[in-house]
Amino acid sequence: MTDTTTPPAGLPTGIRHWIGGDLVDSVSGRTFDVADPVTNTPYAEAAAGGPADVDRAVAAARAAFPAWSALGNRERADVLNRIADAVEARHEQLAAFESFDSGLPITQARGQARRAAENFRYFADVIVALGEEAFRQGGSQISYVVRTPVGVAGLITPWNTPFMLESWKLAPALASGCTLVLKPAEWTPLSASLWPEIFAEAGLPAGAVNIVHGIGEEAGQALVDHPGVPLISFTGSTDTGKHIIRSSAEHLKTTSMELGGKSPVVLFADADLEAALDSVVFGVFSLNGERCTAGSRVLVERPVYEEFTRRLAERAERVKVGPPADPATEVGALVHPEHYARVLDYVAIGKKEAKLVAGGSRPVHLEAGNYLQPTVFADVPSDARIFQEEIFGPVVCVTPFDTEAEAVELANATRYGLAAYVWTSDLKRGHRVAHAVETGMLWINSHNVRDLRTPFGGVKASGVGREGGAHSIDFYTESKIVHVALGDVHTPRFGAAS
Repeated sequence: MTDTTTPPAGLPTGIRHWIGGDLVDSVSGRTFDVADPVTNTPYAEAAAGGPADVDRAVAAARAAFPAWSALGNRERADVLNRIADAVEARHEQLAAFESFDSGLPITQARGQARRAAENFRYFADVIVALGEEAFRQGGSQISYVVRTPVGVAGLITPWNTPFMLESWKLAPALASGCTLVLKPAEWTPLSASLWPEIFAEAGLPAGAVNIVHGIGEEAGQALVDHPGVPLISFTGSTDTGKHIIRSSAEHLKTTSMELGGKSPVVLFADADLEAALDSVVFGVFSLNGERCTAGSRVLVERPVYEEFTRRLAERAERVKVGPPADPATEVGALVHPEHYARVLDYVAIGKKEAKLVAGGSRPVHLEAGNYLQPTVFADVPSDARIFQEEIFGPVVCVTPFDTEAEAVELANATRYGLAAYVWTSDLKRGHRVAHAVETGMLWINSHNVRDLRTPFGGVKASGVGREGGAHSIDFYTESKIVHVALGDVHTPRFGAAS
């Protein structure tokens, strides 16, 4: 029987910065408490970074940049593959740390650890296989493109699936030849504490990766403001992303922003309802509903609206909510009391705006911890706050529509545009709707299955820029075009004697 109460083995009591290959305390000596979401009691103190710590980390990254960027692509790829090996070797520990720190069910945390290793292997392959462009202008001239790493990259990562999302930025940055400073989310710094031993074991040069923990408004802001960091990659809320872009303008930094979402699921009456139901339930309630691409607005064609809503509510009531370490758990504890209170506020708002048909409260068998039974609201009007605003929890809105045009209008009726899902047996209609919905990514008759080669990102308030595959390498490198004459140059001779 799995013990769901004992903290995982090897849990640290202190989490320190990693700068220039050394574990160090903050210059100020300040720390902050880190708690788990089941007991909401502190289990460790983390170093609270500020401008002085970020300055040290940037200096270490700049010192490591010449040697790391000068390595050939194959040599860097070899290091990335060794990092993947080291991640896989710690598979169970990583999953246990991630589940304990974030409240993610252990079975889903194991999947995140596997994906983290795959990110490094994938970008090792990309950087070796990626060619550079060349253009020939007849026999007179040839032009070719040279990629050079931007320099020190600033990476700011979120608290949902933190280790995997850190790897999603770390891998392409390192593959491109950048060195970097990572600022993990302050609510979930535990799994990031394993990166130092992983990188050291893989033979990554000291200073190529530096980690500064701390509060976003302090450590994160210092990283954004630092003049020695020309590039910022951020995943998080739309409001924070807007602030980072404004701050980055001071030094004309390149930014990539993967921000909020309120993704629609458009379900037509001719769809495979069983497959669609499985996808909707998993898509909005997996990862505790704390996922940017969650299909949190389900738009259902009226002939099947009542049936689908009833079946969705029944499934939501049967979703097993429990301790994150229990393999039977499907929804664990929400990450932090502050976020838990925010989600509960939205549930209270939803009860005034729409019809609650499932969940909406703490499961009776869980007296403590940040738990919420998966929640379904029906008959949700498009101007409701729970329809318009990102909740980022196990809460879903269901709204009927009558026509294809109305479905598209409802799908586009929020400020967000990250992901969308369409279910129909009419593929012509599926493509029409896919092209009409304002979103960065869309799946037809599929849930959120990612291909790492494809661009990831959103439109409208869901982000700026794209990462994934060659798009990530584009982001972390500068392209220089070199033009070379192949023969005699015939230039107009201004000012020459007649």
